[in-house]
Amino acid sequence: MALILKTAESARGARWVGDGWRLFARRPLAFTALFAVFLFAALVVSLVPLLGGLAQMMSLPLLSLGFMVASQSALLDGPVHPRQYIEPLRTDARRRRALLLLCAGYGVAALVILWLADAVSNGAWGRLQELMAKGEAAQPQIDALLSEPGVTTGALLAVTLGALLSVPYWHAPALVHWGGHSVGQALFSSTLAVWRSKGAFFVYAMAWVGSIVVFGIVAALVMGLLGLPQLAGVLGVPAGLVFSAVFYISLLFTFNDNFGGTPPLTDDEVATKPDSLNS
Repeated sequence: MALILKTAESARGARWVGDGWRLFARRPLAFTALFAVFLFAALVVSLVPLLGGLAQMMSLPLLSLGFMVASQSALLDGPVHPRQYIEPLRTDARRRRALLLLCAGYGVAALVILWLADAVSNGAWGRLQELMAKGEAAQPQIDALLSEPGVTTGALLAVTLGALLSVPYWHAPALVHWGGHSVGQALFSSTLAVWRSKGAFFVYAMAWVGSIVVFGIVAALVMGLLGLPQLAGVLGVPAGLVFSAVFYISLLFTFNDNFGGTPPLTDDEVATKPDSLNS
C-alpha cells in the first residue's frame, strides 16, 4: 500500500498516550494477557544457553508490530490474541525476509549496546544481574554496587544508545509489513518521520514520564493512608504489565499520524468500522 509521510503536531504526542489508554479500556484483559504471553515466552527463551539473550532482543520488533496488528484489530472490534505476534511472518516471502533481517539487526545492535554499557561499568552490570537473581539476601551488595560511578555511566550510555536505536526501528516493522518497504527504506523512513515529528515525540515521552510518576505518587499515598505502604511496591507488577501494554498499543497511533494510517479496509470493514480513536 502507499503510505504518505506526514508531520504530527506537538500536541498529538499527548493524544497518542490518551488514545492508547482508551483503546486499552476496550479490551483490558486481552491486551494485558497479550503482553504477559510475550513476557513468558521471553523468559523461556532466556533459558537457552548463549543464544537466549540474542533471541530476546531479536523478538522486540515483532512485539511492537504484533501489538500494532492487535490494536488495529481491536479498533475494528476484532479479536486480540497471541497469534498476532506471528501474523506478520505469514505474509509473502519478501516481507517476511525483511522483517527477519530487521529483527536480527536490532538484536545484534542491542547486544552491542549492552556490552558497551557493561564494559564502561567495569562489568558492574553483569555482577548486578547475578546479585539480583539472589533476591533480598543480596540487597546490601546491590546497594553498594549501585553506588559505584561506573554503574551510572553505563546506565546513561545504555539509555542514550538505546534511544538512538529506537528511532530507526520505531516505525520500521510496520513500514515493512503494511508498506512493503525494504529494510533500508523502512529504517530511513522511520528516522525521517521521528525527526519531522520530534516535538510530538518529546511530548509523548514526557506524557509517559508524567503518567508513571503520578501513578507512583498516588499509589504510595493511598497505600500509606491505608496503613499498607509495603503494598505500593506489590502494585508495581500489575501496573508494569498495564503500562507496558498501553505503551505498545499507542504505537499504532504514532504510526497513523506519521504515515497516514493503516492499510485500506475492505468494503465490509468500512461498513462496520467504529469511529477511529485517532480522528
